Amino acid sequence: MKKKKERRGSHRENLPTPEVGIIYSEELDGDGESALDGGGTDTFIINVLNRSEGGLLVESSTEFKIGYPVNVQIQIPDKKSWQAFQGKIRWKDTNQSEQINFLHGIKFEPTQMPVEVKIHKPKVRKKRMYPSDLEFIMQTELFDAISQEAKCPFLNCMISKKIRAGERIISQGEEGDSFFIIQEGSCLVNVEKDGTSHPVARLGAGDVVGEMAILTGEHRFANVDAETDMDIWCITRTHFDSLCEKYPDLRSFLTKVITRRFSTEGPIAERTIGKYLINEYIGKGGWSIVYRGVHKSLNMPVAIKMLRHDMAMNPTFLEKFRDEAKTIARFNHENIVQVYDIEELYRTTFIIMEYLEGAPLDHILDKIQRLPLSGVLDILFQTCTGLAYAHSQGIVHQDIKPDNIFIQPDNRVKIVDFGLACKPGTSHSSMTGTFFYMSPEQIEGDPIDERTDIYSLGITAYEMITGQRPFPEHSIAEALILRLREEIPDPRELVPDLPDELATCILRATRIEPDERYGNISQILHDLEPLAQQMGLMGQAKIREQRKMMSLFLFYQDEHQLMLNQLVEDFSNALKKMGAILRVADFKDI
Repeated sequence: MKKKKERRGSHRENLPTPEVGIIYSEELDGDGESALDGGGTDTFIINVLNRSEGGLLVESSTEFKIGYPVNVQIQIPDKKSWQAFQGKIRWKDTNQSEQINFLHGIKFEPTQMPVEVKIHKPKVRKKRMYPSDLEFIMQTELFDAISQEAKCPFLNCMISKKIRAGERIISQGEEGDSFFIIQEGSCLVNVEKDGTSHPVARLGAGDVVGEMAILTGEHRFANVDAETDMDIWCITRTHFDSLCEKYPDLRSFLTKVITRRFSTEGPIAERTIGKYLINEYIGKGGWSIVYRGVHKSLNMPVAIKMLRHDMAMNPTFLEKFRDEAKTIARFNHENIVQVYDIEELYRTTFIIMEYLEGAPLDHILDKIQRLPLSGVLDILFQTCTGLAYAHSQGIVHQDIKPDNIFIQPDNRVKIVDFGLACKPGTSHSSMTGTFFYMSPEQIEGDPIDERTDIYSLGITAYEMITGQRPFPEHSIAEALILRLREEIPDPRELVPDLPDELATCILRATRIEPDERYGNISQILHDLEPLAQQMGLMGQAKIREQRKMMSLFLFYQDEHQLMLNQLVEDFSNALKKMGAILRVADFKDI
């Protein structure tokens, strides 16, 4: 039997990115069960890996029988039109890199020439997906969140439905087991309360309906009725969860869904996380998305960090994360961001933290590049005291870098983002942290301890002093090799007047071998203390006594408001003299 390469009658062109195509056949029935609900479909979405004048190499999550005739439609390179081909399945194999997918060779009919087709769908259609349908779905905002390898399986699980005007799509109170993407038409969302229907939204083409079903599985909160005739696409929670098991990256779709829900305006917006209300989006990192929020009862500003679903739905990561989050939530140090609460909702985890005014160190370095020596020492001492506290609690931060060192308006430093934190001695099979600040042991997946944070802090100090990181960064591979083989250059080469004490500290903190670095943070503080004394910074460098908080509730009548205002002001002034601070918040007596 000839090998596949020998069977090719013409040269095949590998496509830089797989193109999505459609296979139709009246006879086509996969060797396995159809991926589409309800059966009877003659449409399958496939990835086109390469093509030639004589045929195509395609990848599919469904196994097709050899010899079956097929019609194939794929986009031509300009992406503005489609071509139709006729052919037969000539061979099949399992994709060795994706064991759950199948490779198929399609040979065109000898007399078949590519025919350009229009992308519109006919007025009367079978239960199939046409090029216009495919283009519509692939252009939706939510579809962008789906990884390339999951796109075709996701599309093959979508069920086409035609809804008549006046027909009910979702009933309030029923179990949420699926969600819908509207392609054509519009619908009304209304909530029934005390026997009265209250309209809350009108949704149209491109909108998603019932998406909270895949996030919570809870009963529907509203009725959804077709205002006009509608074409919609449906996917069930069961199918979606099954796909997530095969394609974990698909879980990022859930992050996109809930992020979109948080940003939606109007009555159907969902912004409540337990006792907290999301106000606005702040930013995102490698493992989370951060929002600004407020405690609903106390009117206290908070930062709300949402763990991305691809991590939150990873059982191994989530178990570790929960354990460490509980430890971090008990931290009480002025140089570490305070964690107030942890909520688990929408199939992910939310960390509620104090809201910080100011800017992260990387933003400051972007503006001024090099910090004055006094500023570097102040930031180093405060960061060291925060890290010393975390290490004393058995936690290694593992991602110290300028992004995670926050400078408040009064120059107080807060270490943030303990998302990758772990216990000393932990080893990792994959790299965590940010590459340019990672220690050699992190890169190689060896066990880490306090010296890992010390290394990253040393790289950060080098950058604050010189305005750049120690190794060339035009090639990640080259920087990786240098990090593992060469010690960092002496910062005095770029800053000749740098005090020897600080230069020596940076060089020792960043040794390749952990045993040659400082063993703990206290040793760094000890070595830099004489320099700090010379510069008059010891008042700031001393580890401050930890503050405590006391709650005081006043219940009063309106007529006592003026008198209480004066008493509170006098009380606040007296507290300031002893170094305490009074915070006042108004809320209703419940």
